[in-house]
Amino acid sequence: MNIGVLREKDPHDRRVALTPPVVRQLVERGNVVWVEQGAAEGAMFRDDEFIRAGASIGYSQADVIARADLIVRISVPTTQELDLCRPGTAIMAFYHMAVAGKAVFERLLERQITAIGCEIIETPDGRHPVLAAASELCGRTAIPLAAHLLRSSSGGRGILLGGAPGIPPAHVVILGAGVVGARAARAATASGARVTILDVDAEKLRDLVDHVPNISTELADPDSIAAAVGSADVVIGAILVPGLRTPHIVTRKMVEAMRRGSVLIDVSIDQGGCIETSRPTTIAEPAFIHHGVVHYCVPNLTADIGRSASIALAQAVLPYLLRLGELGIEDAFRKCPQLARGVYTYRGQCVHRRLAAAWKAEYRPLAEVLSEGA
Repeated sequence: MNIGVLREKDPHDRRVALTPPVVRQLVERGNVVWVEQGAAEGAMFRDDEFIRAGASIGYSQADVIARADLIVRISVPTTQELDLCRPGTAIMAFYHMAVAGKAVFERLLERQITAIGCEIIETPDGRHPVLAAASELCGRTAIPLAAHLLRSSSGGRGILLGGAPGIPPAHVVILGAGVVGARAARAATASGARVTILDVDAEKLRDLVDHVPNISTELADPDSIAAAVGSADVVIGAILVPGLRTPHIVTRKMVEAMRRGSVLIDVSIDQGGCIETSRPTTIAEPAFIHHGVVHYCVPNLTADIGRSASIALAQAVLPYLLRLGELGIEDAFRKCPQLARGVYTYRGQCVHRRLAAAWKAEYRPLAEVLSEGA
């Protein structure tokens, strides 16, 4: 299979979808890999490293797209990139369709593109292995960010996250006990912060208590969330509803009741955000202050740790790329249910029930569409 790797469109995004070691494994299995020139500069991988791994360098985005049967990238493709794709091209990316916009969805259908969403590839036990790779890094990254944002020069309360003798530590409240929340809780306790984590799933909280010492847990409801947020120095929003827009569980009223200089990090902003006062920011201007509360709402939180994120994500997608290369796209969907669950559109048809409902489009099960081409 011809696999293409594009430079990420955001100039502040230092990540690349595939790394030279992963490219080498794909090439050794008989695939041809084309990498856009300079695509991995932000992640500190040179073009000659990809060449030594067996890849070819495409000297323009259009050149790589024209050669590829499957394009692998991280962020959602632009409509301009989709217009360059020939019908039947497959694109694997983090689409976050709940907030990607109808224009992208319509262009996928018009161009008859097969869209594989890294964030919804799902194992039989309900795990999302590619998303988890990104989520682990987000959880770990959130705590150093919180420590920085609490500084007076950042607009924060001037609090040392872990405290010191005679000085109490910051109170970190984490909303959601999934991968992001669990990793953030571990990093926060290791820093010496006082940590409270809330979730609607008691089993997740029970498991977290078994693995992370010295944390407090609460079942999440509007009253417990309001009380926890009101007492927090830092709130980390880590709510995920796969394939759907994240609900606002922290209201404007709750935010405006927080202490001046408190910090909100809305990791859920990729899916619309779980804090009512959030709005997407950029790595160039990552934070803003509303009612005295510092908000950090950068989508693609791992974009600024380009090398680590690239290594983690490339390893996470590798098993699926190997299956696609070995079997071809159609047979890989038939024989790999995890991958099939990650398909939004297939050759001009919406095969994801929730997405079709969101945009009032016709829905057809992937298995039914594939059976017509058998």
